[in-house]
Amino acid sequence: MSSSSSYTSLEIIQEDTTNPSVFTLYLNRPTRHNALSLAFFSEFPRALSSLDQNPEVSVIVLSGRGKHFCSGIDLAALNSISSSYDDDVPSDRGRSGEKLLRQIYMMQEAVSAIEKCRKVVVAAVNGACIGGGIDIITACDIRYCCEDAKFSVKEVDVGITADLGTLQRLPGIVGFGNAIELALTGRLFGAEEAKGMGLVSKVFGNKNELDQGVRAIAKGIASKSPLAVIGTKNVLLKSRDMSVQHGLDYVATWNSSMLLSDDLKEVISAQKQKRKPSFSKL
Repeated sequence: MSSSSSYTSLEIIQEDTTNPSVFTLYLNRPTRHNALSLAFFSEFPRALSSLDQNPEVSVIVLSGRGKHFCSGIDLAALNSISSSYDDDVPSDRGRSGEKLLRQIYMMQEAVSAIEKCRKVVVAAVNGACIGGGIDIITACDIRYCCEDAKFSVKEVDVGITADLGTLQRLPGIVGFGNAIELALTGRLFGAEEAKGMGLVSKVFGNKNELDQGVRAIAKGIASKSPLAVIGTKNVLLKSRDMSVQHGLDYVATWNSSMLLSDDLKEVISAQKQKRKPSFSKL
């Protein structure tokens, strides 16, 4: 099943009919190495919202068409943004700056839509994952790659400060020391180094193994209680910015409303009957 007619930069596919609750969201500009166009920033949150609201979807695999995951923000798009604001009100830096601020907020929201999506988003990285690609994968819930993957926090090399989430999310994933070194040097690093830092959880041998392995992992997550899965994602993200005690208070409140669901009863019943549990869709 494919759904791409309403997008110019993305494609949504339900690839495995035996695994119907796992959908793949592709960055779909392979001739541009999946560079992020301006259209991406309006289409991406819309695509995630459609998947989030679809009760058939339990897990979203985020991948890239072609040889590369994402080569960063399209430089033509950056030039278009810069030129439009310079030409708009060239004599008033305050107004052009305020307009650019709103543009940056909109682009940030597009990436943050991954965290706001209730469904689990798993990144499957092959080839290059540069600049804006790092922004995207650091917002994902789980990250995997294959041996040919190459990563770079590249913005410093194109004269900008990374502003779509890498500088906020990457330190919590790889540690502050690693994050600042990668951000200031802009250097390329490979799959094994990414795994050693904790940026990815596993390295697969090639693209085919990556795709099959990630879908198997996604299928396993999709087989679990959807209330437990979305609760785990939600509580982890909220607790990231809380003290331990506030995080405990938050999860206690969450479970006080969710723990008595039919999902718990189904797990207990399935264990007694020695069968796999079956859960209602969300």
